[in-house]
Amino acid sequence: MAAPVLTCAIIDDEEINRLTLEHYISLTDSLQLVVSLDDALQGLSYFRAGNRVDVLFLDVQMPQLSGLDMLRVLPDPPIVILTTAHEDFAVDAFDLRVTDYLVKPFDYARFSRAVQRALQQHTAPVAVAAAPAAPVAPPDNDLFVKVNNKMVRINFDDVIYIEALSDYVVIVTEKQKYIVYTTMKALDARLPFDHFVRVHRSYILNMRRIEAIEDGAAVVPGGHHVPIGKSYQEAFFRKLNRI
Repeated sequence: MAAPVLTCAIIDDEEINRLTLEHYISLTDSLQLVVSLDDALQGLSYFRAGNRVDVLFLDVQMPQLSGLDMLRVLPDPPIVILTTAHEDFAVDAFDLRVTDYLVKPFDYARFSRAVQRALQQHTAPVAVAAAPAAPVAPPDNDLFVKVNNKMVRINFDDVIYIEALSDYVVIVTEKQKYIVYTTMKALDARLPFDHFVRVHRSYILNMRRIEAIEDGAAVVPGGHHVPIGKSYQEAFFRKLNRI
């Protein structure tokens, strides 16, 4: 079966970046460019007028309105792939559930990986709904994941942390580890973010399972230490104080 074609939009105030994205999109059979804009305010007006796309390639730093601020006011944003020259916005991007985070300059190979993640996210809800092991939709705090060719129900209350492992993630509970062929960003769309937080580029932590914090790491059941990356510490402790 042919891969789906995703409609997409570009919002970036720098012409060279828009032209690069337009060229990459033209090389990608699974993408169809609908609109390319140089201003986030134009983008906000475009979406508020009822226009829709499947994927949005969005710059972060733009005059008048940043890409992140635009996302915050959109009630139903599409799949978002951020494009930025800075790595400092990773925590905000994670909180806004973006699908990928491309740091400029990026090549076509890195762009293609981001598109693949967007395709996975676009098709994931259909795949889960059609899975024979999931005849009914799971509760909000449950998720079906494919492990060793079967669908397994995981309750997020049981999850201690999630660790990235190349093209896989490891979902760790007190009783078992589940190795799932997906990415952290693809999984984050289903996480209950009131108590899950990114603490490291390779770790998502269930804050309800923290037993102690020492030496720059969270201690969780079993005596495991989950590292808290320096770039994530401020957001982590701010959220910890609200729990």
